[in-house]
Amino acid sequence: MAQFTRIEVANVMKETGMIPLFFNNNIELSKQVLKACYDGGARLMEFTARGDFAHEVFGELTKYAIKELPGMIMGVGSVTDAAAASLYMALGANFIVTPVLREDIAIVCNRRKVLWSSGCGTLTEIARAEELGCEIVKLFPGDIYGPQFVKGVKGPQPWTSIMPTGGVSPTKENLKGWFDAGVTCVGMGSKLISKHADGTYDLAKIESDTRAALRIIKDLRK
Repeated sequence: MAQFTRIEVANVMKETGMIPLFFNNNIELSKQVLKACYDGGARLMEFTARGDFAHEVFGELTKYAIKELPGMIMGVGSVTDAAAASLYMALGANFIVTPVLREDIAIVCNRRKVLWSSGCGTLTEIARAEELGCEIVKLFPGDIYGPQFVKGVKGPQPWTSIMPTGGVSPTKENLKGWFDAGVTCVGMGSKLISKHADGTYDLAKIESDTRAALRIIKDLRK
């Protein structure tokens, strides 16, 4: 069962302005990456469930967050059907993120009052997602659409909250483009979750980049 209400999750998304995205099938390594993001100030994590037995990793990761990382809100991304959404909610997911608009996912999440963010690529899809109760729409892939698309949407629909994923990096120039366009928050994956040349994760850099990105976002909003 979710530890945070969908209103609480939406508020933290809006307040912090950033969600790290990450997947690894090694539980201990995943804990280390999660803690690095947490120590850097992140209070949300989207576990992008793209591998075999991902639900097992997520379940253990969520238990770890509840016990060791107070205030950390765990969610799941790359969810493609209602059955998967239900499974992850049973494992403690506080929010569900999808790459595409799926009404079956909207129904199961709304039934449990769990926040869901639908992947959208057109204004029509965004409007439909909002009709289905989507509070913060995921713009995906963000690098294809860019900040100008966000500006275009916010013209006729200033109430729309948008979270681009893909094409977002922890640099002032990149983040300024998105937040000036009016995004509510951003999702950041490989550009934030750094690796060494040998494929191991650079935990110190993940922590420092997370802290720096959150500081940039805070400054941009002043």
